[in-house]
Amino acid sequence: MKIAITGGSGFVGRHLSKQLAAEGHQLILLARGLDRRGPSTARLPGARFVSTDLSNPALLAEALAGCDAVAHCAGINREIGAQTYQKVHVEGTKNVVTAALRTGVRRISMMSFLRARPNCGSPYHESKWAAEEIIRRSGLEYTIIKAGMVYGRGDHMLDHLSHSFYTLPLLATVGLRQKAIRPLAIDDLVRVLRAALVDGRLPRQTVAVTGAEQLHLSEAARRVAAVLGRKVIVLPAPVGFHHVLAQVCEWTMKIPLVAKAQVRILSEGVVEPATPCSPLPPDLLPVRRFTREQIREGLPEPGAFGLSDLRCCTSHGR
Repeated sequence: MKIAITGGSGFVGRHLSKQLAAEGHQLILLARGLDRRGPSTARLPGARFVSTDLSNPALLAEALAGCDAVAHCAGINREIGAQTYQKVHVEGTKNVVTAALRTGVRRISMMSFLRARPNCGSPYHESKWAAEEIIRRSGLEYTIIKAGMVYGRGDHMLDHLSHSFYTLPLLATVGLRQKAIRPLAIDDLVRVLRAALVDGRLPRQTVAVTGAEQLHLSEAARRVAAVLGRKVIVLPAPVGFHHVLAQVCEWTMKIPLVAKAQVRILSEGVVEPATPCSPLPPDLLPVRRFTREQIREGLPEPGAFGLSDLRCCTSHGR
């Protein structure tokens, strides 16, 4: 098959493209640029990289020509300049759908978020929901995947926890009373995406995908720290503290330690979808627990945060 992947150099896009390339599929990887955490993605066999921010329908139509399916994985968790939730999640999705219809693409699978919903006061959640609605009304054979907190090599969760603990082994809980999470292994998510894209399963369905184990972020952090051989101190902190911290991180860091959207996500918990979803078939249910082996496999190279992680520095850093 010939499959296009928006956000092809991002975390989910990289892992999906490696799986599909290993199976011999022809890939069109669409992204603004190559992520420094996975620059080898564009060199996968049978892959062609197209630089685009999804704002040019004509370029998208040219890139999607001859494709059998599209994996729409592009997304952001903070707004920077022109890269707003409206432009990326909403307008970008409209442009992808327009190009898919123009070129005869039959199938589209979209990565959304577990708690995405309308009228909740969070631009991130609301824009993801708006993108879902565009897909549902498109006339394409679609699958919308509402994923929870995903982890694996090149993610935000393990990357930021590990570098934080090398810098200062301290975790402030999001809220004085923690909400639960269900960490989702990237391999389990890719399996669902592949089933929809390649096998045509889950047609015209919106499905929720969360990990096989439920725990608190503090417990997840302790497991990561144990694998690193460090002892983490967990302190309770109100949600307001994290909103301030997130704003500072978004102003100062290239990839924020925590973004405002992530504070909202963690303050709600990441266990159940906010809107009704179809159940996953038993053979596609996630099976990987948040074990030492899974954590070790997903950890980045060891090291603390440094000057290269700040937006004021031009060095590429880690």
